Amino acid sequence: MSELYDIEARTIDGETVKIGDYAGKVILIVNVASRCGFTLQYNGLEAIWNENRDKGFVILGFPCNQFSNQEPGTDEEIKTFCSTRFIVTFPLFSKIEVNGDNQHPLYKLLKEKDPGPAEDVKWNFTKFLIDRKGNVVKRFQATNTPRQMEPDIQALLAEA
Repeated sequence: MSELYDIEARTIDGETVKIGDYAGKVILIVNVASRCGFTLQYNGLEAIWNENRDKGFVILGFPCNQFSNQEPGTDEEIKTFCSTRFIVTFPLFSKIEVNGDNQHPLYKLLKEKDPGPAEDVKWNFTKFLIDRKGNVVKRFQATNTPRQMEPDIQALLAEA
């Protein structure tokens, strides 16, 4: 079993869950922000989630305020913004840090296991694609739209 599955995180509603609750699914982990130039990606993320969730795909959104103070709200404010402005239905988690001394253990592991260059998250809407076995397969930068990631997502969904 993947180390990833042992990590716990708090949902935006305050419930503690293990990433292992999503074991066997293709997972896209995204650090999100509501006042970012990339915030409109919520629309594309929600579309891909709706099109593929019945095939074993899930998006996990982690609000982060480390980049130009673009996610200053409380968890409740973030939840309200996402549910009313973008009708986000994929799982959202409590606000975390993705870099530095206070980074969440999830992001520490994602960066360690990233098959690309080992580096900090550079901006909001950086995405990590995880296969059904819990392996970090690829990192997408903020400039990669959800539709640009779709071939990689579909390839993982096709694997048994």
